[in-house]
Parts: sequence; structure tokens; C-alpha cells
Amino acid sequence: MNGELLWEPFEERIKETNMYRFMQTVNQKHGMKFENYSQLYQWSINNIPDFWADMWEEADIIASSDFDEVIDDITKMPGAKWFSGARLNFAQNLLRYRDDHIALVFKGEAMDECQRITYAQLYDNVARLARRMRNEGITKGDRVAGFMPNMPETVMAMLACASIGAIWSSCSPDFGTKGALDRFGQIRPKLLFTASRYSYNGKWFDSLVKVTEIHDQLPIKPRIIVVPYGDEKPDISSVPNSFLLSDFISDKSGLEIEFEQLPFDHPLYIMYSSGTTGLPKSIVHSSGGILINHIKELKLHTDVKRDDILFYYTTCGWMMWNWMASALSLGCTIVLFDGSPFYPDARALLRLVGDEKITIFGTSAKYIDSIQKEGLKPEDKYDTESLKTILSTGSPLSDDNFRFVYRDIRQDVCLSSISGGTDLNGCFFLGNPMGAVYAGELQCAGLGMNVKAYDEEGISRLNYQGELVCESPFPSMPLYFWNDPKGEKYHNAYFDVYPGIWRHGDFIKINDHGGVVIFGRSDATLNPGGVRIGTAEIYRVVEAFDEIEDSLVIGQEWKGDVRVVLFVKLCPGSKLNDDLVKKIRTAIKTNCSPRHVPAKVIQISDIPYTINMKKVEMAVKNIIHGKSVMNRESLRNPESLDVYKDIQELKN
Repeated sequence: MNGELLWEPFEERIKETNMYRFMQTVNQKHGMKFENYSQLYQWSINNIPDFWADMWEEADIIASSDFDEVIDDITKMPGAKWFSGARLNFAQNLLRYRDDHIALVFKGEAMDECQRITYAQLYDNVARLARRMRNEGITKGDRVAGFMPNMPETVMAMLACASIGAIWSSCSPDFGTKGALDRFGQIRPKLLFTASRYSYNGKWFDSLVKVTEIHDQLPIKPRIIVVPYGDEKPDISSVPNSFLLSDFISDKSGLEIEFEQLPFDHPLYIMYSSGTTGLPKSIVHSSGGILINHIKELKLHTDVKRDDILFYYTTCGWMMWNWMASALSLGCTIVLFDGSPFYPDARALLRLVGDEKITIFGTSAKYIDSIQKEGLKPEDKYDTESLKTILSTGSPLSDDNFRFVYRDIRQDVCLSSISGGTDLNGCFFLGNPMGAVYAGELQCAGLGMNVKAYDEEGISRLNYQGELVCESPFPSMPLYFWNDPKGEKYHNAYFDVYPGIWRHGDFIKINDHGGVVIFGRSDATLNPGGVRIGTAEIYRVVEAFDEIEDSLVIGQEWKGDVRVVLFVKLCPGSKLNDDLVKKIRTAIKTNCSPRHVPAKVIQISDIPYTINMKKVEMAVKNIIHGKSVMNRESLRNPESLDVYKDIQELKN
């Protein structure tokens, strides 16, 4: 069954999209007569080399040498080689504009006024920073790390790093010392950028003590570059091997950047898994793969154009920061925000939309759910009049959240719930600016991504809850994992179940018109009586209750089977009494099935989340089964795990 139809674009709007124009280009070039996205998508996965060759032209990739072939072996996964012979530089493609158009707008929660940086100013700052990096001996393959807030200097440092061919890696400064060391200790950066402090929810937090601890415990001591935040003049005398950015950056202006010309598969980023079940995996991504795939997702699926103003609420430790930065290649304006989305009040980001005339607004499903529970809507209809697209990711967006956006935020908007992950630094499922929006559904699979839902026998099925797999290689697949010389960790992460086929770890259903519903992580799938149940199905029902602020569901091993246990965090003033428990169970039975009904409904004071606002079901499951949880510092609220120990109600 399809979800409720909430929005369809008018024909005029469809014909103005980048996706429509690309479809016409494909029609003309290949003698096709495609009229809709479904036809274009099917062609893209049946003709993968042709699609990515066309995407190379559509992305207008700047390269000093053209490619010899698109892919060497379409049946090889992992290990297929993409665009062999090509020589390019990631930063050069993002810095193709050097005019007075605004590139970056920066708003910190503690700032009264926004900072604005043009493309010309961005280029000049990157050139000066890259010159000094080279003078410091940074060369291709070296690692440069950022322990930075979401501010312009973070973007500049990344671009300067990429211009040389060094490898950029970052995590948010709200990570603890151990969390940062678990990441940077693996890759041993030569340079470490940090802000002097950061602000969150109205409070300032010093970063210099933590960065000193990080420096002292790293096996190779990096040079530390300190970026003052706001009008602060930090004292860095106690920070070893450190420079203020103003003393580090070249004092020459008008420099030309020496863009190192590199193979398509030269390493660009090292990203990290959440690390809640062990040491974080260090995932290495290629410059060419990230570039071409991000432009596909931004230009075609998100319809980014030069006059757009793009915002995504993210930290520098989440892949959405890397994704957002790639929009510079399209010449639009990017709005960077640092701080709490609910400071000084819950309308902070809605006001930012109105103030900056944001056209593409990206956030997490948790944020949308939170403002719905607050009963928020724009104070004035003009606050959201600029919006053409709203993006949501991080977790499934419920049917009710979809309706809330169209009812209370904006009616004429393309609401695109998207999904992919750190593993591919991109998306398997995306928006379709030519297509309709249905409640609870992601609009489509991404072009060139040959994704399926597999049943227990490994057979692809429509309208069936199954494992998300990708049957064909794609350019943004990880090159390898750091410190994994035999590729064993890489293989076990994606290819240990279906040889030669990427298994992503999500539990999904693809319907007849290509819409997708995500039911949660497959490793968190519940199996009462051998029936597979996605956790997101239960969340969609439970979190619609006014009394419930948040929830978490796990499967507890019990008497040779598995029973469903639901933890609920209540809104202030609410009580978990027999009547509310009965209503919860009845709603789950009615909207899901009797198998979904929890055996236990338990009130809890907090729900654990990763830094990137994803629920940590497996960690809670391990705790209630008496297993240890590693790397608590990868969580936003690690202390929350303690409330799940020795819960008496789980012992009977």
C-alpha cells in the first residue's frame, strides 16, 4: 500500500528542474523517449557506464586529463576501478567560482550578526592557507584533522588540504578526548585544526584543554592551528606546538592555488563509523567518487542551482557536512550554523530560514519531530516562503511528521527524506524534484544505485520488508578501511552475507512506484516468534502520542524466544499508568500487528543517541543482556546508558 499523496509538482516546476533537463539530454544523446523518473532510473542501473559518463559531463568535472574508461569491470565489487586515466583535484572543482557571489554565510548561536564570505574571498583564504601548509611540508597522502565547529575556517582548511592531495578527517568538538583519540589516533594527522571554543545552548565550552590532551596522547605529535571563535583572543601559551590561524596563514594575497592533479581514486576523506560496538571504522573515500556522486545528489536529486541558498543542520563529524560542502561546486550559497537548534528558543532555525531566505533546508527527522511536539509553526507565513525543498535524514521520518510539514511549515515544498550513510558518504535514497511526495516514503532510489530489498533467501522482492543491498558498484564506495591491509574489516562490513553484493544493514521496503520505507537497522530488527519486525514501525506509532517525548525498542532474549521491550521517555507532566500502556499497545496492534505489541512498556529517563542523533538500540540491547558497551564517548549522552542497567521489570 502506498502512503497518502501529499504533494505533486506542477508541470512548469518539473520542466525547470535540473533532473528534467538531464533527462532530455539523455533522451537526445541515446535516442530515448523517457517521460518520468522511473524510466530514467531504470536506464541508469541497466547502463551504468553510460550513466556515469553522462554524469561526468553533467557535473562539468574539471580535469587535466580525461578518463580512458568509465569502469574496468562492472561485475567486480569491491575493487572496480572508476574513471582510470583521469587526473583532477577535488578542491579545484569546488573553487571554480571566484566572484563576489556569497559562498558562505556563518551564524553561530552566540553571534548577533552573520558573517558573509564571497567566492573570491574564499579562494583567497584557501590559497593563503594551502601555501603555508605546503611550506610546513604537508604533501599528498598526509592527514590533516579538524576538531572544529561548523564554521568557515573548517571549510577553508578542508579545501586547502584537498588542493594539496592531503587527506582530511574531522570530528565535532563535542566529542570527548577519548572519542577523538579513537579516531585521530588511527590516522596520525600532521596538522590538527581546532577552534578555541564553541557555544551550545547558551554556554561556551573551551576546546583548548581537550585538544592539548589529544595532542599529548597521539603517537605522532601534530602541529595545532587554533582558530579564535568570535571576538575572543585566546591564550595558547599552554597549547603545545601551536599557532593562531592568523600567525599560520600566509600573509600574501592574490596567490594562485597549486591544485595537485591526482587520480580519480586518490584518497580525499577519512570518515568514521559510530563506534558504539567497537573502535570506529576509519573509512577512506576517493576524491573523484565523492565529487561526482555528490554533484549527482545535489544538482539532480536536490535541484541545487547557483541562486539557491542551502542550509543543513550538521556538525563537522557527520557526513552531511561533507555533502553540504560539495555544493560549492555548483556556486550556490551555503549557510553554516553552529550551536543548538533550540537556542535561544525552538524557533531559532525557522527564523534563520526567514532571515537568510533559505531555499533548501536540511535537518534531522528528530528535529522535525521535536518542533511538531512543541506545536511550532512559522510565526509569519513569509518566514518559509523562500523554501522550495526540505531535506530530512538521520532516521525515518514518520507519516505524521510528513503531514506536519505540509500542514504547518509550507504547503508548496518538496519534502525529501533521504538515506544513505557514512559508508558511502552519500545516499542510496533521495529526493526527486520531478516526483510526488507520499507520507512516510522516501521518493526514490538514486540514479546509478542498483538497490534492492532481499528476502531471507537473497531474492529481490517489491512490497516486501527485506535487507537493503546494492547489486552493482558505484563510484563513492569506500576505497578501503585505514589499517586494514588485507581488507578483512571492509569485507566483513558489507560483503560477508552476499558475496559481491553490498549489504548496507538497513531493513527496507520498495513499492511499485519506487517509493521506499525504512524500518530501521537490520541488526536491530526484532524477531519475536521468528517474524522480522523493523523498529521504525513501532516508533511511528508510539511517538505520535502527545504524552511520549521519545522512545526506544529492543528485542530481549526470553525463554528461548525474543520479546519486544519498549522504553518510553515521557513529556513533562505525563505519567505511565495502566491506561496509557493499554492505549500504546492497542495503537501498535491496530497500526502494525499483534506481533509488534511490546511485552514490556517501561518508563525511562533518557534515550541514548550518537553525536549525529541516531538512536543507539544495539548498545541498550547489549546492556540488558549483560554485555559491555565500548566507546561510550561516541554518544551525545553516554550517561543515558546507565539507566538501563539492572531494570527489575526485565527480570520477569
